[in-house]
Amino acid sequence: MTHSLPLPDFTHERVEVITGRRSGLVVTVALHSSTLGPALGGARLWRYPHWSDAMGDALRLSAAMTLKNATAGLDAGGGKSVIALSEADTLDVDRRRAAFLDLGDAVESFGGQYRTAEDVGSTTDDMLVVSERTAHVVGLPDSVGGSGEPAGPTSRGVYAALRATLERVAGSPEVAGRRITISGLGQVGSRLAVRLSGEGAILTVTDVNPAKMSLAAELGATWVEPGTEHLVPADVFVPAGIGGVLTDEVIDALAATAVCGPANNPLAERSGAVRLADRGILYAPDFVANAGGVIYLDVEARTPGHREEIATRIDGIGDTLRRLFDDAAARGVTPLDAAEAYAAERLSTGARVPASV
Repeated sequence: MTHSLPLPDFTHERVEVITGRRSGLVVTVALHSSTLGPALGGARLWRYPHWSDAMGDALRLSAAMTLKNATAGLDAGGGKSVIALSEADTLDVDRRRAAFLDLGDAVESFGGQYRTAEDVGSTTDDMLVVSERTAHVVGLPDSVGGSGEPAGPTSRGVYAALRATLERVAGSPEVAGRRITISGLGQVGSRLAVRLSGEGAILTVTDVNPAKMSLAAELGATWVEPGTEHLVPADVFVPAGIGGVLTDEVIDALAATAVCGPANNPLAERSGAVRLADRGILYAPDFVANAGGVIYLDVEARTPGHREEIATRIDGIGDTLRRLFDDAAARGVTPLDAAEAYAAERLSTGARVPASV
């Protein structure tokens, strides 16, 4: 399932769209900003109705990575790459390898101004293939001394953000007894569900893959059909799948007190932040809540072996979100406005400052 999202304003430094010479697949690499340092953003492998939809996704995601990295206090710009599959494309082992070799060539052409990593549809093993063509890749497998899968750190950061969100809407950060709906049980959503279940949350979950029902049963969570989860009363709605799920129609029917999750660009329109606020629903900006993975990948690449320190920084996402909630309330704006203003301040000065998380 893919949602159609509007294109962002074109403020990108460089965008390359190529047909991979080995795979024949369309590969887009979008460098949005290198103001704060070489860009960092993952490589997405996904099916799209048309190659232009994949390019649009790369434009949106790279712009969001600029906000994410700036707000997380990283000395890194924003970029993203997308390998597009059509509905008819098949991807056997050989063609998959060819696709990521093509991606490696595309990344190398940016001369170090963009670093790629694992993302939706790609794996750490795919990044190992990319590394055959470029050194500008992070998140290689643990087996070769890399930092490995970033889903765990991403989940940890979302958990910290969720606690800060609960504290704001319910008076306590504790998840025990809280009603939480998770839409999407991929790498991050599944990890989060396991942790929340273990701490006594009342979970409602769904995923487009019906095989995920077994995890729901294991956790004692209520399973609902995809597309109906927003109708379930909840303290927090957690979008953990693809972007664009919070359309005007969904927001108007949303039976939750707050929204906080790992999905990139969950708002179908930016105006959705105001629409949520008008309904009294607190929105934790996605690029703040889901920054744990990129914090881990960037810091581990720069200073390997400091994982306890990295964990502390990721846990600090909750404190960052609390400050943004306070700022938004004081200024009478949405949390999205407050987060974007913080990122814009760093970008306007080119300030390379200690992380705020």
